[in-house]
Amino acid sequence: MTDPAFSSAPDSAPEPTPPRTGLLDHPEPPAQPAPSRAQLWMHRISVFLFVLITAVAGVLLIILPWTPEWTDNYLLLSFPALRTIVDNGFFRGICSGLGLLDIWIGFWEALHYHEVH
Repeated sequence: MTDPAFSSAPDSAPEPTPPRTGLLDHPEPPAQPAPSRAQLWMHRISVFLFVLITAVAGVLLIILPWTPEWTDNYLLLSFPALRTIVDNGFFRGICSGLGLLDIWIGFWEALHYHEVH
């Protein structure tokens, strides 16, 4: 006696397996229309401005904490406790380190620039 669940008819074809969609399968990205010339130039200008602003801000953050204008300014005259914190060498070093990081981010973005397709 044979079980009908395990027997297959010789004239029936096996069912096709559905396509796998696992973590390692990379589906094709949908095709996007090419950007216009105006969009391309806006992208170029935005990257240029980003690099320029980050470079200028980075240079200011490196140099400004070590000048007298850093602590002798109108904003800190009414806050002596804040002035002692800002005058601390550790705080000035942190600001200069952020300036270096800012310059690094700007130039990294400039070196890894690619056109939008």
